[in-house]
Amino acid sequence: MKKTEMVLAGLFNPALAFSNVLRRFPIGSFEFRMALDGVRRPNYAYAMFYAAKQAKNLGIPRISVIEFGVAAGNGLLAMENIAEEVENITGTGIDLFGFDMGTGLPSPSDYRDLPYIFKRGFFKMDSSHLRVQLKKTTRLLLGDVADTILEFQKMDNAPLGFAAFDLDFYSSTIHALKVLSAGYERLIPRVYCYFDDTQGCREELYNEYTGELLAIHEFNQRHANRKIALIHGLINHRIIKSSWCHSMYALHAFEHPLYNRYVPDRQEDAPLD
Repeated sequence: MKKTEMVLAGLFNPALAFSNVLRRFPIGSFEFRMALDGVRRPNYAYAMFYAAKQAKNLGIPRISVIEFGVAAGNGLLAMENIAEEVENITGTGIDLFGFDMGTGLPSPSDYRDLPYIFKRGFFKMDSSHLRVQLKKTTRLLLGDVADTILEFQKMDNAPLGFAAFDLDFYSSTIHALKVLSAGYERLIPRVYCYFDDTQGCREELYNEYTGELLAIHEFNQRHANRKIALIHGLINHRIIKSSWCHSMYALHAFEHPLYNRYVPDRQEDAPLD
């Protein structure tokens, strides 16, 4: 939602207006603000918090978090702020990674990359400016994701807890999804996934035969014991009924040794402190 649209929507929706105020003036606890979408990138906050909480309850001390498609870097910078607050609450360490071409979108490969809405050069990054703003611990991997994902897989990283997929193209997303095909020791049992380009009612016309939705479908066809599935009903449990809820998925690694371990779903059953 664009800034002007958010202001206009807030005029007719008091809850949304309050969310916008909380983003500018962070009053109250992180969990309070997160529940009201009162943080930058509330979708990231939701996924990172619950991924860290899952890891905590399973005895996993650190997780990795990825943004595929960094562009200007606003999302990755928001991730850094969220990670600091989530680490303080859960005690789970968070390592951040950002993937991007750096030079903007490449040329679409074919119709599956939706060339009618995306073109070469979109979302170019000012990498020098961004690197100055990022913390030294955040890793920025620039280049074709087909190559950088192989570089990432060679690293000794903490298990993946959350990945945001915003590469726009089917062809790029297919390569990025290889991160979910790694050995179970490189994943928490249920990895939160946000797919940005799965909703659009105007020119986008997203569907299961192109783009990210096709990449998800083909991943599920290739993996008998791993499935990427929409988190059904998420929006019903949110105070703010934001559209991002319809783009939040989870990888279920059914063969993971910890998948069937009971994880209490109530704070009082498993206090994070």
